[in-house]
Amino acid sequence: MSQHHAENREPLIHLSKRPGISLYKAWGIRLAAILLGLAVCGLVAFALIEKIQEKPERIWDFYNAFIKGSFSTPRKLWKFLRSTAVLLGIALALTPAFRMRFWNTGAEGQTLVGVLGAIAVDFYLGGKIPEPVLLILMLLAALLSGAVWGVIPALCKAKWNTNETLFTLMMNYVATFLVSYFLVVWVPNGSSSLPKMKFGKLPALFGNDYLFIILLILALTAVLYIYLNYSKHGYEINVVGESVRTAQYVGINVRKVIIRTMILSGMLCGLVGYLIAAGLDQTVTTNSVGGQGFTAIMVSWLGKFNPLFMILTSALIQFLNQGAAQISQDLNVSGALPAVITGIILFFIIGCEFFLNYELHFRGRHAKVKKEGVK
Repeated sequence: MSQHHAENREPLIHLSKRPGISLYKAWGIRLAAILLGLAVCGLVAFALIEKIQEKPERIWDFYNAFIKGSFSTPRKLWKFLRSTAVLLGIALALTPAFRMRFWNTGAEGQTLVGVLGAIAVDFYLGGKIPEPVLLILMLLAALLSGAVWGVIPALCKAKWNTNETLFTLMMNYVATFLVSYFLVVWVPNGSSSLPKMKFGKLPALFGNDYLFIILLILALTAVLYIYLNYSKHGYEINVVGESVRTAQYVGINVRKVIIRTMILSGMLCGLVGYLIAAGLDQTVTTNSVGGQGFTAIMVSWLGKFNPLFMILTSALIQFLNQGAAQISQDLNVSGALPAVITGIILFFIIGCEFFLNYELHFRGRHAKVKKEGVK
């Protein structure tokens, strides 16, 4: 009777860690999740978009817009590659810290101060020194600015064990107000809009303004992959991320690793800020990074903190963004619907990650497995 009572009290669903899954099967499941998400988006579009309700065959226009958004013209293709490279660059900057389980949510601010540092040098020295020297000084200022913004929370974490997530998040707002302050100083007419700088522009490579940025980020991806997986510093980052006590036991200086890694993370954000300042915008606003510092968190997480996989995840997210914008333009729908569509697909992608890591056992199946194990 007690045994029967215990069985009745057994939970309906048991959750257990999945022992392992092959790489190909995992990516197959992710692809299936994307396709399922697109199918659900089609149903949502059919229910909400009047043009598709009137002519159901226009549902294909909905799906074609995803492709048109990134690949219909050379200009859109280069925009897709450029935006993917910038997003990937910020995600790469976050990855060393994330591998160390230092949850750096401040990439937006670290990149923004990198833009500010580069533009400040351009504002005060542009036209007064040779262009190559100006570009080098802009790069150094961006790297230093990003490093400072990254090391401040690292020092507080190492010394006082502060919460790095909240600390780095709050520093994003400080960076935004810092940019606002300098815009007021630099633009005395009150518009707070700094015109494009006439100097400090990265030269075009083979006649293309974006090619240098794309190739540099790809090279950085390869270098960071080697650094994290085959260098002593990368090994120490991984050990600290696995267990701080284990790292201390084997003689790793945890405080030193935290500070060094966050300097690296901040410098990489500063490098992306330099590319935005000298290669793209040639000015600075409070929206120069455009929220990509937060999106990059998802890129890094979906890529399993692997720089090579992050190429795919950053391209996917940018593809969804440009496709959703194209849907809004082609089908003349509210600006909120594309965001909903992107959110649905990302919901399916993130949801599938749960089932890649865990498996569900229902009461009957769990009891059967348990009984077979006893035999």
